[in-house]
Amino acid sequence: MTPALRRRLVLALPWAWMALFFVVPFAFVLTIAFAEPAEGLPPYAPLLRWSGEATAVLQLNLANFQLLLDDPYYLDAYLRSLRVAAISATLCLLIGYPMALAIARAPEHRRNLLLMLVILPFWTSFLLRVTAWIGILQDQGWLNGALLALGLIDQPIPLLYTDVAMYIGITYCYLPFMVLPLYATLSKLDPSLLEAAEDLGAPPWRAFLQVTLPLSLPGIVAGFLLVFIPAVGEFVIPELLGGPGAQLIGRVLWTEFFQNRDWPLASALAIVLLAALVAPIALFQWRAGR
Repeated sequence: MTPALRRRLVLALPWAWMALFFVVPFAFVLTIAFAEPAEGLPPYAPLLRWSGEATAVLQLNLANFQLLLDDPYYLDAYLRSLRVAAISATLCLLIGYPMALAIARAPEHRRNLLLMLVILPFWTSFLLRVTAWIGILQDQGWLNGALLALGLIDQPIPLLYTDVAMYIGITYCYLPFMVLPLYATLSKLDPSLLEAAEDLGAPPWRAFLQVTLPLSLPGIVAGFLLVFIPAVGEFVIPELLGGPGAQLIGRVLWTEFFQNRDWPLASALAIVLLAALVAPIALFQWRAGR
């Protein structure tokens, strides 16, 4: 068996996995996006329709994509989702970078314990973790109770069902996705580079800005994307913690799919969202390759 054949056999399984669980579902969603809504189950008309004697006619409906361009409701949902995801990813970066740097510079026998503490929330149900924040952030919750007991406030602060609560929930749930790739990058940095910077008279903050931060950019990019991409389509956290004005694209998709039963429009929403996420990543990869 030649090395080229062995390489193809090794790559066959992941490519088959991607084709089965990504390409095929994407093809179904894309097909539904060009269909017309209809009564019945499934609630859309097939693209191939029979006309005359055994003649199949392909009818593509572009009205769903046209509606997304004409109705500002959907554009606002997209822009709001991108803004929320960008702010959440930035908050995770600001909190997660010091955590990852501290773990990377900790004694080697303590790193596994610190990493376990970062991953520990994943051992609990995602829904339970989000629901727990309701008890913390509500008017009679633990946070307001602690602030009242310390005399920092005179009356409870309305935190629950606000954008602040939504950002707290998203940052808390997706923080490990930022810490782990940052740690993987920072732990591989050569300590002698910082020692050389100190020998040349660079203070710690300048060594960090000119040595550590540039070398950790791959981890920053990876962590930012790992938080940003799922946060764009987040539904559970805005639904449980956000206010009525938090109409993110995940909420809109759920409404169109389950309440309005407009599967073609919901599929068009998903296709446009996927294109908006994949196109910048593909451009970044192309520029990085050049």
